[in-house]
Amino acid sequence: MEENKTNETTEVKVEPTANNDVNQNKAMAIIGYIIPILFFIPLVTDAKNSPFAKFHANQQLILLIGAIAVNVVGAIIPIIGWFLILPLGTIAIFVFAIIGLINAAKGEMKELPMIGGFKIIN
Repeated sequence: MEENKTNETTEVKVEPTANNDVNQNKAMAIIGYIIPILFFIPLVTDAKNSPFAKFHANQQLILLIGAIAVNVVGAIIPIIGWFLILPLGTIAIFVFAIIGLINAAKGEMKELPMIGGFKIIN
């Protein structure tokens, strides 16, 4: 008994999905958490049309503004600012950056605790 086997090739078209968006732009989403001043990189590269990259660029911008605010307020207010606001605020910003980096690496679009609800970049 011989079986008739036909070799058919099927063409598969890959639709742009959210999963493809995440995989293609994961590095762009991560870069701003490592160096916050580089939050704009996803906005000026090919990732500018990516909802995933834009979401994380927004989170990174908020994180940068928070870091600047902590440093300004901590430097202006004597004693309490120097010994309480500045160290605790810096630790909080560092923890938020790690949380954001982990979320971006996992391909998740979770807002950062306490500060992630603000939307600056559409």
